[in-house]
Amino acid sequence: MKERQTNKAKSFCLAFAACVALFLSPGCAETQQFKAVEQICVADMSKPEAMQAAEDILGEMHFTIDKSDIKQGLIRTRPLAGAQTFEFWRSDNIGGFNSAEANLHSIRRTVELDISQQGEQLCIGCDVKTQKLSLPESQISSNSRAYAMFSRSCLSMQKLVLNPAQKSGMGWVNMDQDYRLATEILKLVEERICELHEEERL
Repeated sequence: MKERQTNKAKSFCLAFAACVALFLSPGCAETQQFKAVEQICVADMSKPEAMQAAEDILGEMHFTIDKSDIKQGLIRTRPLAGAQTFEFWRSDNIGGFNSAEANLHSIRRTVELDISQQGEQLCIGCDVKTQKLSLPESQISSNSRAYAMFSRSCLSMQKLVLNPAQKSGMGWVNMDQDYRLATEILKLVEERICELHEEERL
């Protein structure tokens, strides 16, 4: 009986590990289909109108605008923590790997849009900076310190308690740019501008 339970437990662990591996890997199809877009260019659109369209898209994605300068053609957001699995209404994790990373680590992203006039066209570039929270490990020197590692929590709320040394060593580490999210934002902004052009024609 115990042997069967052990075999079942092993089978479950192997199946779970396989699912996690598939979830974390971007996949061949996903890698081949993705093509980064550095900028989009549109005609018959003023800079204030393009910036408003971009701000609307960022707002719908739950980003908060930190700076918006029409003269410089700059839009910058405040850092936004990566969406968790249960936050199904959010769309800032593009691709399986980014979704898994946001659930396993404390990730935040900052979006910066550069809008400039190039000839008769208005071009929009997007840069998404990603950061991961680096938290020093707590050193264990006694049983009482080991107990202090665990935060007091309840079923409805989980709390993280840090000692002074951990707080002083805590910081955000820069990671690779999120080209997938940048491409998605540019695509949505382009679609919104096209919708505005269609409304003007009607």
